[in-house]
Amino acid sequence: MSDKFDVIVIGSGPAGYVAAIRAAQLGLKTACIEKWQNAEGKGVNGGTCLNVGCIPSKALLDSSYKYHEAKEDLDVHGISTKDVKIDVPSMIARKAAIVKQLTGGIAGLFKANGVTSFYGTGKLLANRTVEVTDFEGKTQTLTAENVILASGSVPVNIPVAPVDNDVILDSTGALEIDKVPERLGVIGAGVIGLELGSVWNRLGSKVVLLEAMPDFLAMMDQQIAKETKKILTKQGLDIRLNCRVTGSEVSGKGKKKTVTVTYTDADGNEQKEVFDKLIVCVGRRPFTQNLLSQDSGVNLDERGFIYVNDLCSTSAPGVWAIGDVVRGPMLAHKGSEEGVVVAERIAGQKSIVNYDIIPNVIYTHPEVAAVGKTEEQLKSEGEPYNVGVFPFAASGRAMAANETGGMVKILAHADTDRVLGAHIVGPSAADLVQQVAIAMEFGASAEDIGMTIFGHPTLSEAVKEAALAANGHAIHIANRKKRK
Repeated sequence: MSDKFDVIVIGSGPAGYVAAIRAAQLGLKTACIEKWQNAEGKGVNGGTCLNVGCIPSKALLDSSYKYHEAKEDLDVHGISTKDVKIDVPSMIARKAAIVKQLTGGIAGLFKANGVTSFYGTGKLLANRTVEVTDFEGKTQTLTAENVILASGSVPVNIPVAPVDNDVILDSTGALEIDKVPERLGVIGAGVIGLELGSVWNRLGSKVVLLEAMPDFLAMMDQQIAKETKKILTKQGLDIRLNCRVTGSEVSGKGKKKTVTVTYTDADGNEQKEVFDKLIVCVGRRPFTQNLLSQDSGVNLDERGFIYVNDLCSTSAPGVWAIGDVVRGPMLAHKGSEEGVVVAERIAGQKSIVNYDIIPNVIYTHPEVAAVGKTEEQLKSEGEPYNVGVFPFAASGRAMAANETGGMVKILAHADTDRVLGAHIVGPSAADLVQQVAIAMEFGASAEDIGMTIFGHPTLSEAVKEAALAANGHAIHIANRKKRK
């Protein structure tokens, strides 16, 4: 087998494996290098997302919600359930089976598309040369016309709460908890913290989230963020803002271990809480350890991300970088789209990524989803806009499903009516916001969405009603058109 390729991809997460497959589909001789190992020590594809991120966390979220629904919510439908129990080890095993199926699926896709897999670590040397070190320490050298760096990201660790994945866990260790902790602490009330906190809250843990920021979900539209906090607090999550953790101490032995967390509250007072488990969810950082030789020609920016231009090209000719390791939101679908675009540009096409229209989702229940600009961004930019809001409490379909919490919010330009953003907390928010993302991709106006016929009764009608409300034409709520 020749060690010369048209394209070498380092990393097989959502960015890397998609790039490799698309490159191979375009007739380019392609290799993909992955360092991830499963429990048996064998190389597996999928990166963080499939192995310990997006997919396994959603499996636990869905399992835990089904348990919660059966235990707490079915009586309103006239369904009586008794002695509902959760078998946590079985739930974890189901999650593992899903991961195994999907990671194996990528191996099958590689084979079908002619992508050559290498398992081990990849290091970029000078002149688009890649050194591959397998799990036994053996090395070989590959060369390519183009190299795509897709090494992903890893959890951020903090000195005040050193992770041991026994009592103090990172987001990876939190996926392997095999018993419902009586008290669970979470440092960070962002996307990952809320999702993992929701899993164990539904299963019976008393969950306390300690967030250093004074604002809840500061990156989201604040009207939606406030509504989200109200809903999640009602569910039992204890969300404490403006709290800075200053220390942690593990005590006890065996199954009786606990961790005492010291933190400063919003008033500046020192507080202490004792938890059975503590999850650290304070963000992620790009993974570049041993990825680049000093003469690779690739530069990092001041935050440790690989520097790329708008087309994901690095400072080294023929070297590209995509996904979590470059600027922009750390989202699997953003990385996948960059992977497609880079593969197509290598093949001579003129593809681009529209970074203005990237949906963002928090998979709590109800879900929180957004695309485009927030009201706060539009205000700061001085952009004139109209706001349309429709509550799910006014949706017949939501009432039938007993899912009336939340709202749809659409922002449209006050002069052109072009849709600038959509923000949703409520049932199926992730799927509903995608409807608006499609509309925005085609440059639609709020009127365009309002004139579209939606099936009845559906949750989607909330999107139509919010679009109508942006112009003061809502049918099923009192119009409160807001112009800025």
